[in-house]
Amino acid sequence: MTWSTPLARRSKTLSASLGLGEKLFASSEERRFADAIETGLEAVEAGLLREVTFADDMADVTSRYLLEAGGKRIRPVLTLLTAQLGEGATPEVITAAQAIEITHLASLYHDDVMDEAELRRGVPTAQHKWGNSVAILTGDLLFARASKLVASLGERAIKLQADTFERLCLGQLHETLGPRAEDEPIEHYLQVLADKTGSLIAAAAQMGVIFSHADPAFAAPVVAFGEKIGVAFQLIDDVIDLAEPEAGTGKAQGTDLRSGVATLPLLYLRRAALTDASAADLLDRIERNVDETKGDEAELAAAIAELRTHPVTAETLVEARRWADDAVAGLALLPDGPVKKALTKFAEAVVDRSK
Repeated sequence: MTWSTPLARRSKTLSASLGLGEKLFASSEERRFADAIETGLEAVEAGLLREVTFADDMADVTSRYLLEAGGKRIRPVLTLLTAQLGEGATPEVITAAQAIEITHLASLYHDDVMDEAELRRGVPTAQHKWGNSVAILTGDLLFARASKLVASLGERAIKLQADTFERLCLGQLHETLGPRAEDEPIEHYLQVLADKTGSLIAAAAQMGVIFSHADPAFAAPVVAFGEKIGVAFQLIDDVIDLAEPEAGTGKAQGTDLRSGVATLPLLYLRRAALTDASAADLLDRIERNVDETKGDEAELAAAIAELRTHPVTAETLVEARRWADDAVAGLALLPDGPVKKALTKFAEAVVDRSK
């Protein structure tokens, strides 16, 4: 395959970043499989650029903003991978992959408003650039565009998207409200991650099976894989949130903590603080300074750096790997071959990433 255009080179980089490069596949069958994923990614990427184009000048600029900032395209890759269990990247699979990614993009616009984030993918967030109202409306426009694509796939796709969108909203709502008195905070948080992140990744995997006309028996294991790998992905994000400013993550250090999100390292720290005086002291310094109108920025930065090297962050990494291992274990129900091999590599890439 010749990678002669910027779009093709970008597609190759995207899949290679997930460990799907040529070195993974030794046989000619496996190389054909890898080529099929790359070709599918090219088609998805071209379609994304087309589908987020609007006749209105302002809507066109704002809706393309985060798409052009980049992204890993994890969800479309997963749709393309599971489609190889059936007829491969059919036109319906490509449409489904585009709809899933546009839904994800839309959710980012809304998330950044709620989190008051300043950076996304290394650029100022849409709400930081144009204000909350424009960012929210841009997210709504993208949800509408994703819905048009899904509608072309029929009633089953519409219901799947609606169910997934419901879980996305419930996950955000439960994160915003926090655990109730009767909820165990860590279990509550993991359910938020399953709803906010895992549900859309699971839908991406399921759509690959459905629209490639694969054996319906493959749907349950890939859905379970998608949901669990989504939780693992977000737990790694919790660790990345603590990375040093120069680490090149595309986000400001401690964005989630500063916006009031109790990530897993912080939840583990709160648990440790019940019996450990040093953990209690670190927790106090974080919570006392996280309010930028009252806290001390230098002290907060030092506390975040300390949390980054604290055992609770290492414990978070262990938990992320446990979710990824569980995801891979569920693939036993799939036939041996390049799909199972690639999904296993996919899981490894999720937990080994640094941004």
